[in-house]
Amino acid sequence: MSPAAPRGGRFEPRLKARRRAGSRFMWLCRIAVAFGVASLVVLLVDILADGLAVLSPGFLASYPSRFPERAGIRSAIIGSAWLLALVAAMSFPLGVGGALYLEEYAPRNRFTRFLQANIANLSGVPSIVYGILGLAVFVRFLALERSLLGGAATLSLLVLPLVIIAAQEAIRAVPGSLRETSYALGATRWQTIRHHVLPQAMPGILTGTILGLSRAGGETAPLIMIGALTFIAFDPVSPMDPFTVLPIQIFNWTTDPREAFHALAAGAIVVLLSVLLLMNATAILIRNRYERDS
Repeated sequence: MSPAAPRGGRFEPRLKARRRAGSRFMWLCRIAVAFGVASLVVLLVDILADGLAVLSPGFLASYPSRFPERAGIRSAIIGSAWLLALVAAMSFPLGVGGALYLEEYAPRNRFTRFLQANIANLSGVPSIVYGILGLAVFVRFLALERSLLGGAATLSLLVLPLVIIAAQEAIRAVPGSLRETSYALGATRWQTIRHHVLPQAMPGILTGTILGLSRAGGETAPLIMIGALTFIAFDPVSPMDPFTVLPIQIFNWTTDPREAFHALAAGAIVVLLSVLLLMNATAILIRNRYERDS
């Protein structure tokens, strides 16, 4: 029995029309990419033209000032380093622990699927929402005020879903035969995880954590929401000290009407971009190195 003819007559693939439509769409995508890259290049050239002129050891070692010729970003650099260290100390163990529970211990049921869906959704929540949450919980309810600890806790909530998802993917990529071999030799579940699963998954976990920290290092809206200060003329020495970071300092200088401060903001942007590019390059190097070794 021959197959029934398609409704409307004989089937015609219309390959030429499809190829033309595909070629038009490909060129449309190329134009969109070229426009985005050109816009980025223009912005980078403009920032570098203004920012490189103010970069100097004195600019990096001086505190913010109301006088442009004396202003620097020392307190912002130290505050950013403090903040990223605290965020890493909070988000890394919680994120890896949550991923281990979901992948190795949690039963596959409706509650686990609910948790997984919410973690995926939280990774796409706008950062200002985390700022509102940090203001209500950490600044006011827990009375952490405008401290490094309050800012780090807020940004830890922001990057925690990213760390959990990256750690889950890394743990999921470990071959099941490795676990079965460990169990066959008499190892317990925790011994298998500690000595075999985690070492194999650690490159992916570190890569995801570094990328999450690079996002935290460039965030401004949550820190503005919790009241991070824009003028700090001292080095923070404890987690309960007030602080400023590079994005906040950049925001402060760009809102100043004086043109000299706009050049200082461009210099701070160059420093921030360099730090973020270094962190992303580190994540790529870690991934490539362990991919070659595996």
